This record gives sequence, structure tokens and C-alpha cells, in this order.
Amino acid sequence: MQRGRPLARWSLPELQREVVAQGLVAQISAATLWRWLSQDALRPWRHRSWIFPRDPAFAAKAGRLLDLYAGQWDGVALGPHEYVLSADEKTSIQARLRIHPSLPPAVGRPMYVEHEYARGGAWAYLAAWDVQRAKVFGRCEATTGIAPFERLVAQVMTQEPYRSARRVFWIVDNGSSHRGERARVRLRAAWPRVVLVHTPVHASWLNQIEIYFSIVQRKVLTPNDFASLQEVEDRLLRFQDHYQQSAAPFRWTFTRQDLAALMAKLAAEHRLAAAA
Repeated sequence: MQRGRPLARWSLPELQREVVAQGLVAQISAATLWRWLSQDALRPWRHRSWIFPRDPAFAAKAGRLLDLYAGQWDGVALGPHEYVLSADEKTSIQARLRIHPSLPPAVGRPMYVEHEYARGGAWAYLAAWDVQRAKVFGRCEATTGIAPFERLVAQVMTQEPYRSARRVFWIVDNGSSHRGERARVRLRAAWPRVVLVHTPVHASWLNQIEIYFSIVQRKVLTPNDFASLQEVEDRLLRFQDHYQQSAAPFRWTFTRQDLAALMAKLAAEHRLAAAA
């Protein structure tokens, strides 16, 4: 910027003074200036965070997940005794014990939640979502790790139809609880029907369990107002039982065609950046 400050950090009064000082207008109101800025193609006060795919096998890994969501594996349709599960951990779910009791909503007034709270401990919520059957399995653990994740796997794999399934695909990210080939071998040794499938690095948006976690965040954990850590667990587990009674498979619309278009777009941006 010519003035040595990014435009996004200028207040409306500062911009008013600046445009008048530069002779662009004789005078202008803050409302008019704001309307002009809001209608302009460039809105420098807004921003979005993003991360560029850095996994060299991003397309191949993402394609396998999209195939599973579409009911295929290695170009062959999944059979009636094959299932796809999406799993992950939602960490650091605190029990915030409010200093003063919350006030319920009333006519013309929202719910009031005290800002100050005492920390009542935290859970890690481990969950698996059956992509085809719209069933959810979850548990609360004191921490994440290999052992807690394997307890979730056992919770699912010891019940039907997974116990008698031909194959059960588990889609997971690259967290330390289930990272890499060692996790694949370890789980396959304990559960021969399990096929562990990893998302690309930094691609949690490809894991359907994150959709369920976003629902949990809105419907169960916001606002965070609990009397105890036990109440957090009770509410999480009761909600998952309630949710799956009427749940339907998520309508997943991102396909291999969309993936190809995304990779082409990223490649074009790479070429432009290299030529700059």
C-alpha cells in the first residue's frame, strides 16, 4: 500500500479522511463509503484460510475414498457383506462448569450463559460413522492414542453385521492413533476383515465423520454448559443413539470428476506461480 498500511486495517473514519485528503471526493458519509466497499469486487477486510495439498499421493488417496463413498473398491462394486466406516477423534471436549447458572430463553430474550467457568475435565470423543447404513458408534476416553482407538474398533467389530462381514473399510486420517503401515498391519492382525484406508495429509474434509462431528458441535456442545464431566459423556452418547434413529447417509457430492477438476486448477495455479 502507498500509505504503508494494509487497507484491511483501515477504519471507516480513516478512509473518509484519506479519500478527502487525496481529493477523490469533496465529502462522503461513512454509510456511503461502506456501501461502496461492500459492493466492490475486492473486499480486503475479509479473508479465508486454506491449505495447499502437499501430499504427493493426494489424488490417488482421495480417489480411493471417493470410490468407497460411491460403493466401489479397485473398480469393483462393494458386495452386500462389505461396509465402509469413517472414524476419527474429537479431542479436548471440556466440561465447563459455569460460575452462575445459565438462564433459559424467554420471550424476546435468548439464553444467557455465564462467561466465567471452572474447568471440570475433558474427554476425547472417538466415533465411527457407517457411510452406507447411517449408524454411529462412539465412546468417551480420557485421552487419544493407539489403545483408545483400538477399543473403538473392537466396539464395532464385535457386533453384527461387522463381525461376520467379508470386509470392513475404516477411513481414518493420519493422526498418531492410526498412522501409516504399522497401524494397518496391527489392526489387520487383530481383525482380519479390517481394511484401513488413510486420507491424504491435511484432508480431513474428505472424512465423513467430520460432518457428524460438526453436528455434534452445534447440537450437543454449544453452548458448553455442563454440571460435570459425566454429564458431557451422557449427553454425547444419548445424542448419538437419538441421531441414528432417523439418520440417513450423508449426500456426498464431491466425485472423482470434481477431484480431477480440482487437481487441474491447482496445477494451473502452480504454473502461474512459477512463471511469476
